[in-house]
Amino acid sequence: MPTREPAKNPCGTCPYRRDVPSGVWAEEEYAKLPEYDKPTGEQPLGLFHCHQQDGRLCAGWVGCHDMDNALSIRMAQSLGWIEPDVIETVLDYGTDVPLWASGAEAAEHGLREVDEPSWEARRKIDVLIRKAARRD
Repeated sequence: MPTREPAKNPCGTCPYRRDVPSGVWAEEEYAKLPEYDKPTGEQPLGLFHCHQQDGRLCAGWVGCHDMDNALSIRMAQSLGWIEPDVIETVLDYGTDVPLWASGAEAAEHGLREVDEPSWEARRKIDVLIRKAARRD
């Protein structure tokens, strides 16, 4: 499946959104976020896709991180795994949705209540579980 451009706005459970409650995602998912804050040569090679939409780049990831210096974007482009129009969209991406300033900030927030999610977080988790069940 080809890599698709990010959605116009990050989804309602995106770990990069400032308005998503803490603890929605598993600890290992939050641990991935700060890795993309590193200097270009130390970043993960893999693209960060949306947790909900097959093949779509995570809009929060694209909006939070400097895509001009994203190793995974550069690699995908050089290997022909991502179309030029998707690259253009990624490099020009913007959203009005408030995002954390870094993957580290997003992870710190997300991990704060990962062991005891709030009622609001549990409600979002239930929605994600139902959506995943429908996809499967």
